[in-house]
Amino acid sequence: MKSILKNLIIGCIIVLVSCVTAVYTTYKFLSGKENVITETVRNVTPDFVVRNTLTAQPFTQGKADFITAAEKSIHAVVHIKSTEKGKTKIIQHAPNIYDFIFGDGTGRKQRVHTQPRVGFGSGVILSEDGYIVTNNHVINGADEINVTLNDNRTFIAELIGSDNNTDLALLKITTDEKLPFLTIGNSDELKVGEWVLAVGNPFNLTSTVTAGIVSAKTRSLGIYNGGIESFIQTDAAINQGNSGGALVNTQGELVGINSVLTSPTGSYAGYGFAIPVSIMTKVVEDLKHFGTVQRAILGIIGVNVNSDLNKKSDLGTVEGVFISKIIEGGAADKAGLETGDVITSIDNKKIKNMAELQETLAKFLPGSKIEIETIRNKKSVTIEVTLENEQGGTNIIKETDIDILGAEFKEIEDSEKELLGINNGVVVTEVNKGIFSTAGIKKGTIILKINSTAINSIDDVKYVLKKAKNSDEPVLFITAQTSNGKKVFYSVPLL
Repeated sequence: MKSILKNLIIGCIIVLVSCVTAVYTTYKFLSGKENVITETVRNVTPDFVVRNTLTAQPFTQGKADFITAAEKSIHAVVHIKSTEKGKTKIIQHAPNIYDFIFGDGTGRKQRVHTQPRVGFGSGVILSEDGYIVTNNHVINGADEINVTLNDNRTFIAELIGSDNNTDLALLKITTDEKLPFLTIGNSDELKVGEWVLAVGNPFNLTSTVTAGIVSAKTRSLGIYNGGIESFIQTDAAINQGNSGGALVNTQGELVGINSVLTSPTGSYAGYGFAIPVSIMTKVVEDLKHFGTVQRAILGIIGVNVNSDLNKKSDLGTVEGVFISKIIEGGAADKAGLETGDVITSIDNKKIKNMAELQETLAKFLPGSKIEIETIRNKKSVTIEVTLENEQGGTNIIKETDIDILGAEFKEIEDSEKELLGINNGVVVTEVNKGIFSTAGIKKGTIILKINSTAINSIDDVKYVLKKAKNSDEPVLFITAQTSNGKKVFYSVPLL
């Protein structure tokens, strides 16, 4: 019995030791496995972060650049307040048949009272001596323009010039201190998907910065009534008050002027549009040096080429600008371009659509020679064209803008007025290609009154013209007298 009991106890001990050993071994095995998993997670995590950082480097870098770009731009973007005083306007309506029979033949005059108006927007300082670019619609019709800097200093700005066709205006403020300004970048080099910042004053919230990407380029919206449109589209938030503000790249360089938002509600809905600096730079330089934009005219009417037009006309291309009409006597006509040609490049720059054509031509002065590559009968043809101004010449239009009328004037002596039976007026001594010619005004016509202002001198013509161009109704209502003494009336639109 003792021997059996002894063997049983030994067996139990052996079993117990075996169990403990097995449990211990299993524990060590599992414990070691857990350590391996833990180490694997710890090793994987840093690798994942590194790989993610490398993959998303543009975003990480963009975040860092946002700070730098914001710091560079926020002090160079200003708040603009434009004030138009309440006025009494006398609107001269052209005469109708009843006025000729029952009235004095001068048309009906309507007295209109307008309420004071205050508008707000943004602007960008372009130079340390105080030149500021903004949108024309921000300051249009203003009697006083106030500019507030980011440090809350306020100045009254001088309007140097404005341009309806591109919706740009140039202002100037004067200070003894050097002002912060933005370096102009290259909008042509912008890529779709590139990060940009919109800087401005939406809803009068000054110094606001929003971020987004370039969603598209060379967008045409058809809102400028025949003006130049080649917008940069961005999803950076742009709202009312951002107009005239800066669109900058991640280096803090100015690449566009925020101008338009499209939205069913009037507030940001994902679509904002900026005028590229490739257009802005030329307009600003022209306004600064000439007082008016020197528009280079090609003299064509064109449409975008697409697959449907290509199939219909067998053009041999699905990109470019199809010339549907050549303006007789214009630059294109003189150079030998033809209806049906497809413009595909200018000076080796590819042209895909009308927006790109407009943007490219906007960089040139009248008199510039350019090489246009076209497709004619499915063959490439290169033609040199000398661009012209709005009057069909190549000279620079003077600051007064009077050249857009396409006419020359002579003041009338008092003795001549008595013989003609008039109290005031200037005589048209020459009519060239321009607005007067289009309206049918001929040489020898005496201009008596424009927009209810009696005309006594050429300076009066300049004054009324400038006032009309900056008004909400850019039209000249002209009362005149022909060389045979007959009174005539003209309604001459300036756009």
